[in-house]
Amino acid sequence: MPARKKPESPAPLPAHGKAATINDIARLSGVSKKTVSRIINHSPLVRKDTREKVEALMREMGYVPDPMARGLAFRRSFLIGMVYDNPTAQYIVNMQYGALDALRDSGFELVVHPCDSRSPGYIDGVRRFVQQQKLHGVMLVPRASEDQALADMLAEIGVRYTRIASVSMDEPSRMVVTHDRNGAAEAAEYLLSLGHTDIALITGPAAYRSAIERTDGFVEALAKRGIELPRSRIIEAGYTFESGVSAAEKLLSGKQRPTAIFTGNDEMAAGVYKVAMRAGISIPRQLSVVGFDDSPLASRLWPALTSVRRNTRDTGRIAAAMLIHPDGGNPLTAASIRPHLVIRDSCQPPE
Repeated sequence: MPARKKPESPAPLPAHGKAATINDIARLSGVSKKTVSRIINHSPLVRKDTREKVEALMREMGYVPDPMARGLAFRRSFLIGMVYDNPTAQYIVNMQYGALDALRDSGFELVVHPCDSRSPGYIDGVRRFVQQQKLHGVMLVPRASEDQALADMLAEIGVRYTRIASVSMDEPSRMVVTHDRNGAAEAAEYLLSLGHTDIALITGPAAYRSAIERTDGFVEALAKRGIELPRSRIIEAGYTFESGVSAAEKLLSGKQRPTAIFTGNDEMAAGVYKVAMRAGISIPRQLSVVGFDDSPLASRLWPALTSVRRNTRDTGRIAAAMLIHPDGGNPLTAASIRPHLVIRDSCQPPE
């Protein structure tokens, strides 16, 4: 009788307490390390049954790919950078949440780089950040996204990037356009529909393209209805609560107060609320207020603030997704986020 073949002994498991490696996954699943790498990177060159077997083993072993090791193998990191120069904390937080939504389960991670675009060396600082981290791509958030020199530098060093801005400023495949002008025009039309004619505007810094677009959209919409906004009714502020307070003090301290104020963001609208409350001015009975961004602050103010919503979280999600799926959209058309007015309790017809 021929000798019975001895059964193969199972492949040894990793030592107790030691994390599984890609070599362990390859050995235990009976495939090559290259096949495991292809599965990790979602390559279509792997058979479905092999992919399912290896993915099941990775889940069972609690195996998590090392982003740095993957980056070395592909001569790049699996990191997406977010570069911003923006004074509004909630806006940045919402943008990060959106980017993380897009990156979830993709193998990519998010790293952030705040900067001061007024500093003469800030572009060199962004260059060092990108090169040291070996970034796969970069999201540029206003106001940094509006700087053509920064975009040119990224193109020069061969880094993929997306720009978020109120108007298209680059190739469509690199743009997420937020159409701020349209949102501001809708706010103007709403105040006019209530019967307001003595209206004031607190705008953001003139260095921000978003502030220019919101100002122009609001002023032009009033002009189409025959209402000219005097320069004395336009106050430039800084997109911050404190600057909103300062601007509101100028507008509400005189004998002839406006009956309505539109602010370039919700932080400045909150500043208007503070000054009005201190002066005994009732919102909305004596003063209607409209903000912009529809941040969580808008619904928390009392009375709840009417505000132009442009979904910041969706904006961040789309910008990040464009970096990790560059072929997923229409390269002839920039991605768009369309704003719309959310009506709450802060406006009524003038007395």
